[in-house]
Amino acid sequence: MILLHTADWHIGQTFFEYDRKAEHLQFLAWLKNQIQRLNVDVLLIAGDVFDSPNPSAESQKIYYRFLYEITSANSDLQIIIIAGNHDSAARLEAPNPLLENMNITVRGIVKRTDDGDIDFNHLVIPLKKSGYCLAVPYLRQGDYPVADTYTQGVKAMYEAIFDTVRDREQPIIAMGHLQATGSEISENDRSERTVIGGLECVSPDAFSEKITYTALGHLHKGQRVSGRENVRYAGSPLPMSFAEKNNKQGVTLITITDTTNIERIVFDAPVKLLSLPAEPMPLNEVLQKIEELPVGEITETSPYLELKVLITEPEPSLRHQIEEALKTKSVRLARIAAITPKKETVTKTITYEELQTINPMDMANDIFKRRYGGEEMPEKMKDLLQSIIQEVER
Repeated sequence: MILLHTADWHIGQTFFEYDRKAEHLQFLAWLKNQIQRLNVDVLLIAGDVFDSPNPSAESQKIYYRFLYEITSANSDLQIIIIAGNHDSAARLEAPNPLLENMNITVRGIVKRTDDGDIDFNHLVIPLKKSGYCLAVPYLRQGDYPVADTYTQGVKAMYEAIFDTVRDREQPIIAMGHLQATGSEISENDRSERTVIGGLECVSPDAFSEKITYTALGHLHKGQRVSGRENVRYAGSPLPMSFAEKNNKQGVTLITITDTTNIERIVFDAPVKLLSLPAEPMPLNEVLQKIEELPVGEITETSPYLELKVLITEPEPSLRHQIEEALKTKSVRLARIAAITPKKETVTKTITYEELQTINPMDMANDIFKRRYGGEEMPEKMKDLLQSIIQEVER
């Protein structure tokens, strides 16, 4: 049995206001080719199909057209999809009656029996070739058995579902959309850190050693978890932020015979991410770096550009100067990161009475000095701020 594991498509994402439709279409065309070339039996999509719980009509069209085309070209292909935290569980699962006729199963909602108990059997999907898939979507509060912590609840959920197939001598595949302990997050990548909502990481111990393979989604870097070869994130097919620019995008191929062979297939993302310079530099040096960029027309495959500028004083014309320098360059400006020198600060606890005696102008001037290397606030700025303070006091 041959399975292909992918996740975190985020269809509909705009990258700093740039539409990524062409990039997603290129990935899906590549994915269709891989499925046919490798004669895949099961496609596992581990959540975050869409970037938003309310995807546009165009985003939905891309998704459903892919499902139709891939199942029409591969009549024996089985597809199992779970909802991620970016997806609307109900919206994703709504077309199930139609999709099941196409050998596609979606699990987004954790259902309950008439007695109010979790319907664990609903999350067990028989694999048409051999075995079972534990298709567990992103779990929210109330979706898992009663427990003291989120981690304990998720672990109890997987254990209970596994118990329903424990004694069957066939391959067992697990799916999940979560953050596992021992996994690596791209440095300063808010797109990954914030979506988990501050909940605790889930230990890989939640997945029984008897599970043949665990297909995870949520983290955008393809990787194994805590050294366990058969517990993996597929990663996102496109980099979702500049923090992910060095990730190798792709999918994971799992071949199950007498043994299990796991292989990474790399997808060469069509649009590159450039971050210049390596460390923040003053504006004049950044402009010199821009001069070194290639000249040419801007197209759908032109790289996205992030510039890191060291700021020691206010520079009102910063963006204008950069845009002028980029006019003939074949890159798309996505982000200007204005970075100020880090200063060590000494914090002091003050009372409420002391706070009331502080002059707002003194406070503003102090912040300005700390932010801009000890420089005094310009007189014009002081005058504007003073007029606002007087307006508030009136």
